[in-house]
Amino acid sequence: MKRLHLHVSVPELGPSIQFYETLFGAPPSVVKDDYAKWMLDDPLVNFAISQRGAAAGVEHVGIQVDSAAELDVLATRLKAAGEVTFDQDAATCCYAQSDKSWVTDPAGVRWETFYTFGEATSYGEDRDVARAAAPAACCGPTPVAVESVKSSACC
Repeated sequence: MKRLHLHVSVPELGPSIQFYETLFGAPPSVVKDDYAKWMLDDPLVNFAISQRGAAAGVEHVGIQVDSAAELDVLATRLKAAGEVTFDQDAATCCYAQSDKSWVTDPAGVRWETFYTFGEATSYGEDRDVARAAAPAACCGPTPVAVESVKSSACC
């Protein structure tokens, strides 16, 4: 099974939690000082918000899978299409342990495909690592083509 993942940066967590509780008709399944997550079955989505200093708005989108094998299939598809991916093994991110494969779409939207296999006691860090596969924009960083790394970078 695959689940759509959306991560939104918010200026204030409290009012945003209230808004999304109302929208989804359910409280978050995870709440931290700087983060909240809903694992919804209707719609089938992993929806997360965080207040961590990033500009407000969509941080990234993704697809969460139930196994390492499903992650390999998605990452292989992207690579076969000629996309540069940035792979992470055992990343600590969003209070979880996950294997990931990042890619940036033609419009510049960051996509994360990931398999979560455990919880973590810290949020995790390093937005720049997750952006490494992003194409250079007129004023953005030069991309780094990395096929696979082991890191503790965050979503």
